[in-house]
Amino acid sequence: MALAPWLGMAATSFFAAMLLTTNGFGFAVLAVPFFLLFAPPDEAIQVTIILSLAISVTVLPGLRRGIEWPLLARLTIGSLVGLPLGLAAFAHAEPLIVRGVAGAVIAMFAAAQAYNRYHQRPPSLAMHPVGDLVAGAAAGAATGLVGMPGPPVVIYLIMVGAPAQMSRSTLIAFFAMIFGATLAADAAFQGVPGVDWLIAASLMPPTALGAWMGTRIGNRLDDNAAAILAIVVLGAAGLYTLAAAMRAALW
Repeated sequence: MALAPWLGMAATSFFAAMLLTTNGFGFAVLAVPFFLLFAPPDEAIQVTIILSLAISVTVLPGLRRGIEWPLLARLTIGSLVGLPLGLAAFAHAEPLIVRGVAGAVIAMFAAAQAYNRYHQRPPSLAMHPVGDLVAGAAAGAATGLVGMPGPPVVIYLIMVGAPAQMSRSTLIAFFAMIFGATLAADAAFQGVPGVDWLIAASLMPPTALGAWMGTRIGNRLDDNAAAILAIVVLGAAGLYTLAAAMRAALW
């Protein structure tokens, strides 16, 4: 990989890890659209999966007490149904479509976060086992297609008004499981190119540095400031990626 694209991916890894450890979510949501600007879709998504799995496993031990295990089980079961569908779609998808989907999903995620934060409406849904399974399936499909399980599940948890600490702990545990399953499926059925492992390994230092800095920033931010940061960054990332895909399609 040339130096300029690698530097772009390194900067993205740093800020995505910082966002995750500041807010508790968002590594893949931020990394995927920008990685797609520097690398082919298959390489960008594979590197995102490897890095996301690494950082989720790293932070998980400190969050075990907050995990809602029945919810985690249902999300995981649903994701295992949706994951093969996403992988099959990705195998036949055009790169521009993948970029457009990534941007649209992130923009909708940011909009849902903003709506929840500023309108303070009561939950529009009640948490239900069927809803958990559907959200998990949507997350599995999104992981296979664009490497982002977070938005469908987080939007669902926002809509049911799930407690923030429980959501954060359960989500990171879910990320570890779905990214682990995705990486195992990729390795078993299509193989993971050596170059993807090398790129991911080379990006570990800026990712670790971003996580370290984000932890310290998060300790100084109140909930409102952290939410504003997430909404601004994710909204900008989604809209930029969607606009870039539309521009490339038109030109």
